[in-house]
Amino acid sequence: MGYQIGSRALPLDTPWEYNDVQYPANWLRLSSSQDRAMLGISWTADGAAAQSWDQRFFWGVGNPKQLDDKTETVDGVEVKTTGLKTQWKAQQDQIASSLLAPSDWRVVKELEVNSSFAAAKTAFPTSWQTYRAAVRTSCNTRQTEIDACKTAEELKELLFGASMIVKTKEQQQTDADGKGVVDSDDKPVMETVNDLDSDGNVQMIVNPAIATAWPADPA
Repeated sequence: MGYQIGSRALPLDTPWEYNDVQYPANWLRLSSSQDRAMLGISWTADGAAAQSWDQRFFWGVGNPKQLDDKTETVDGVEVKTTGLKTQWKAQQDQIASSLLAPSDWRVVKELEVNSSFAAAKTAFPTSWQTYRAAVRTSCNTRQTEIDACKTAEELKELLFGASMIVKTKEQQQTDADGKGVVDSDDKPVMETVNDLDSDGNVQMIVNPAIATAWPADPA
């Protein structure tokens, strides 16, 4: 079973677009039946098409790849398997290199036309010095953020999560009579719901779980 809009399946935990509007990965889980009805989203019994997974992070549905490097001995031979963190940290180095490469000639030029490194550094435009330093800093920060991830889901959200997500809040569940629901210990049973504005509309906020952004070049 799964959600569907028209003939198109909508997998859970995956960003999607409809009528030129981007919806974050958690929208379906946090939406109300009224929210979905307004967009024409239905629940279908045949959800095979909705069963999908990101092969960069998962072997299959509910089967994440390992995060950390793993070394084990197989038939007397030490075998090392590279984890997702190492792979994606290396990818950040490659991205940083690709961002720095277009301005490398500027550095070489100043070194060639000036009599000393100090003179070249002084002559090199401050905006480009700041940008190149920011690229290196962003790379290091993103790699630290990758290391901090505890699950493949967190890592995927960090690197590919939507920039904006639905604003939510915690509130006590209510029963059919509007009374607050409590558990066996008489404690409130909480739930996560969309934090609507005064007109009843969904509010969007910056996603706090995504990686530090790469800087824009000064060109």
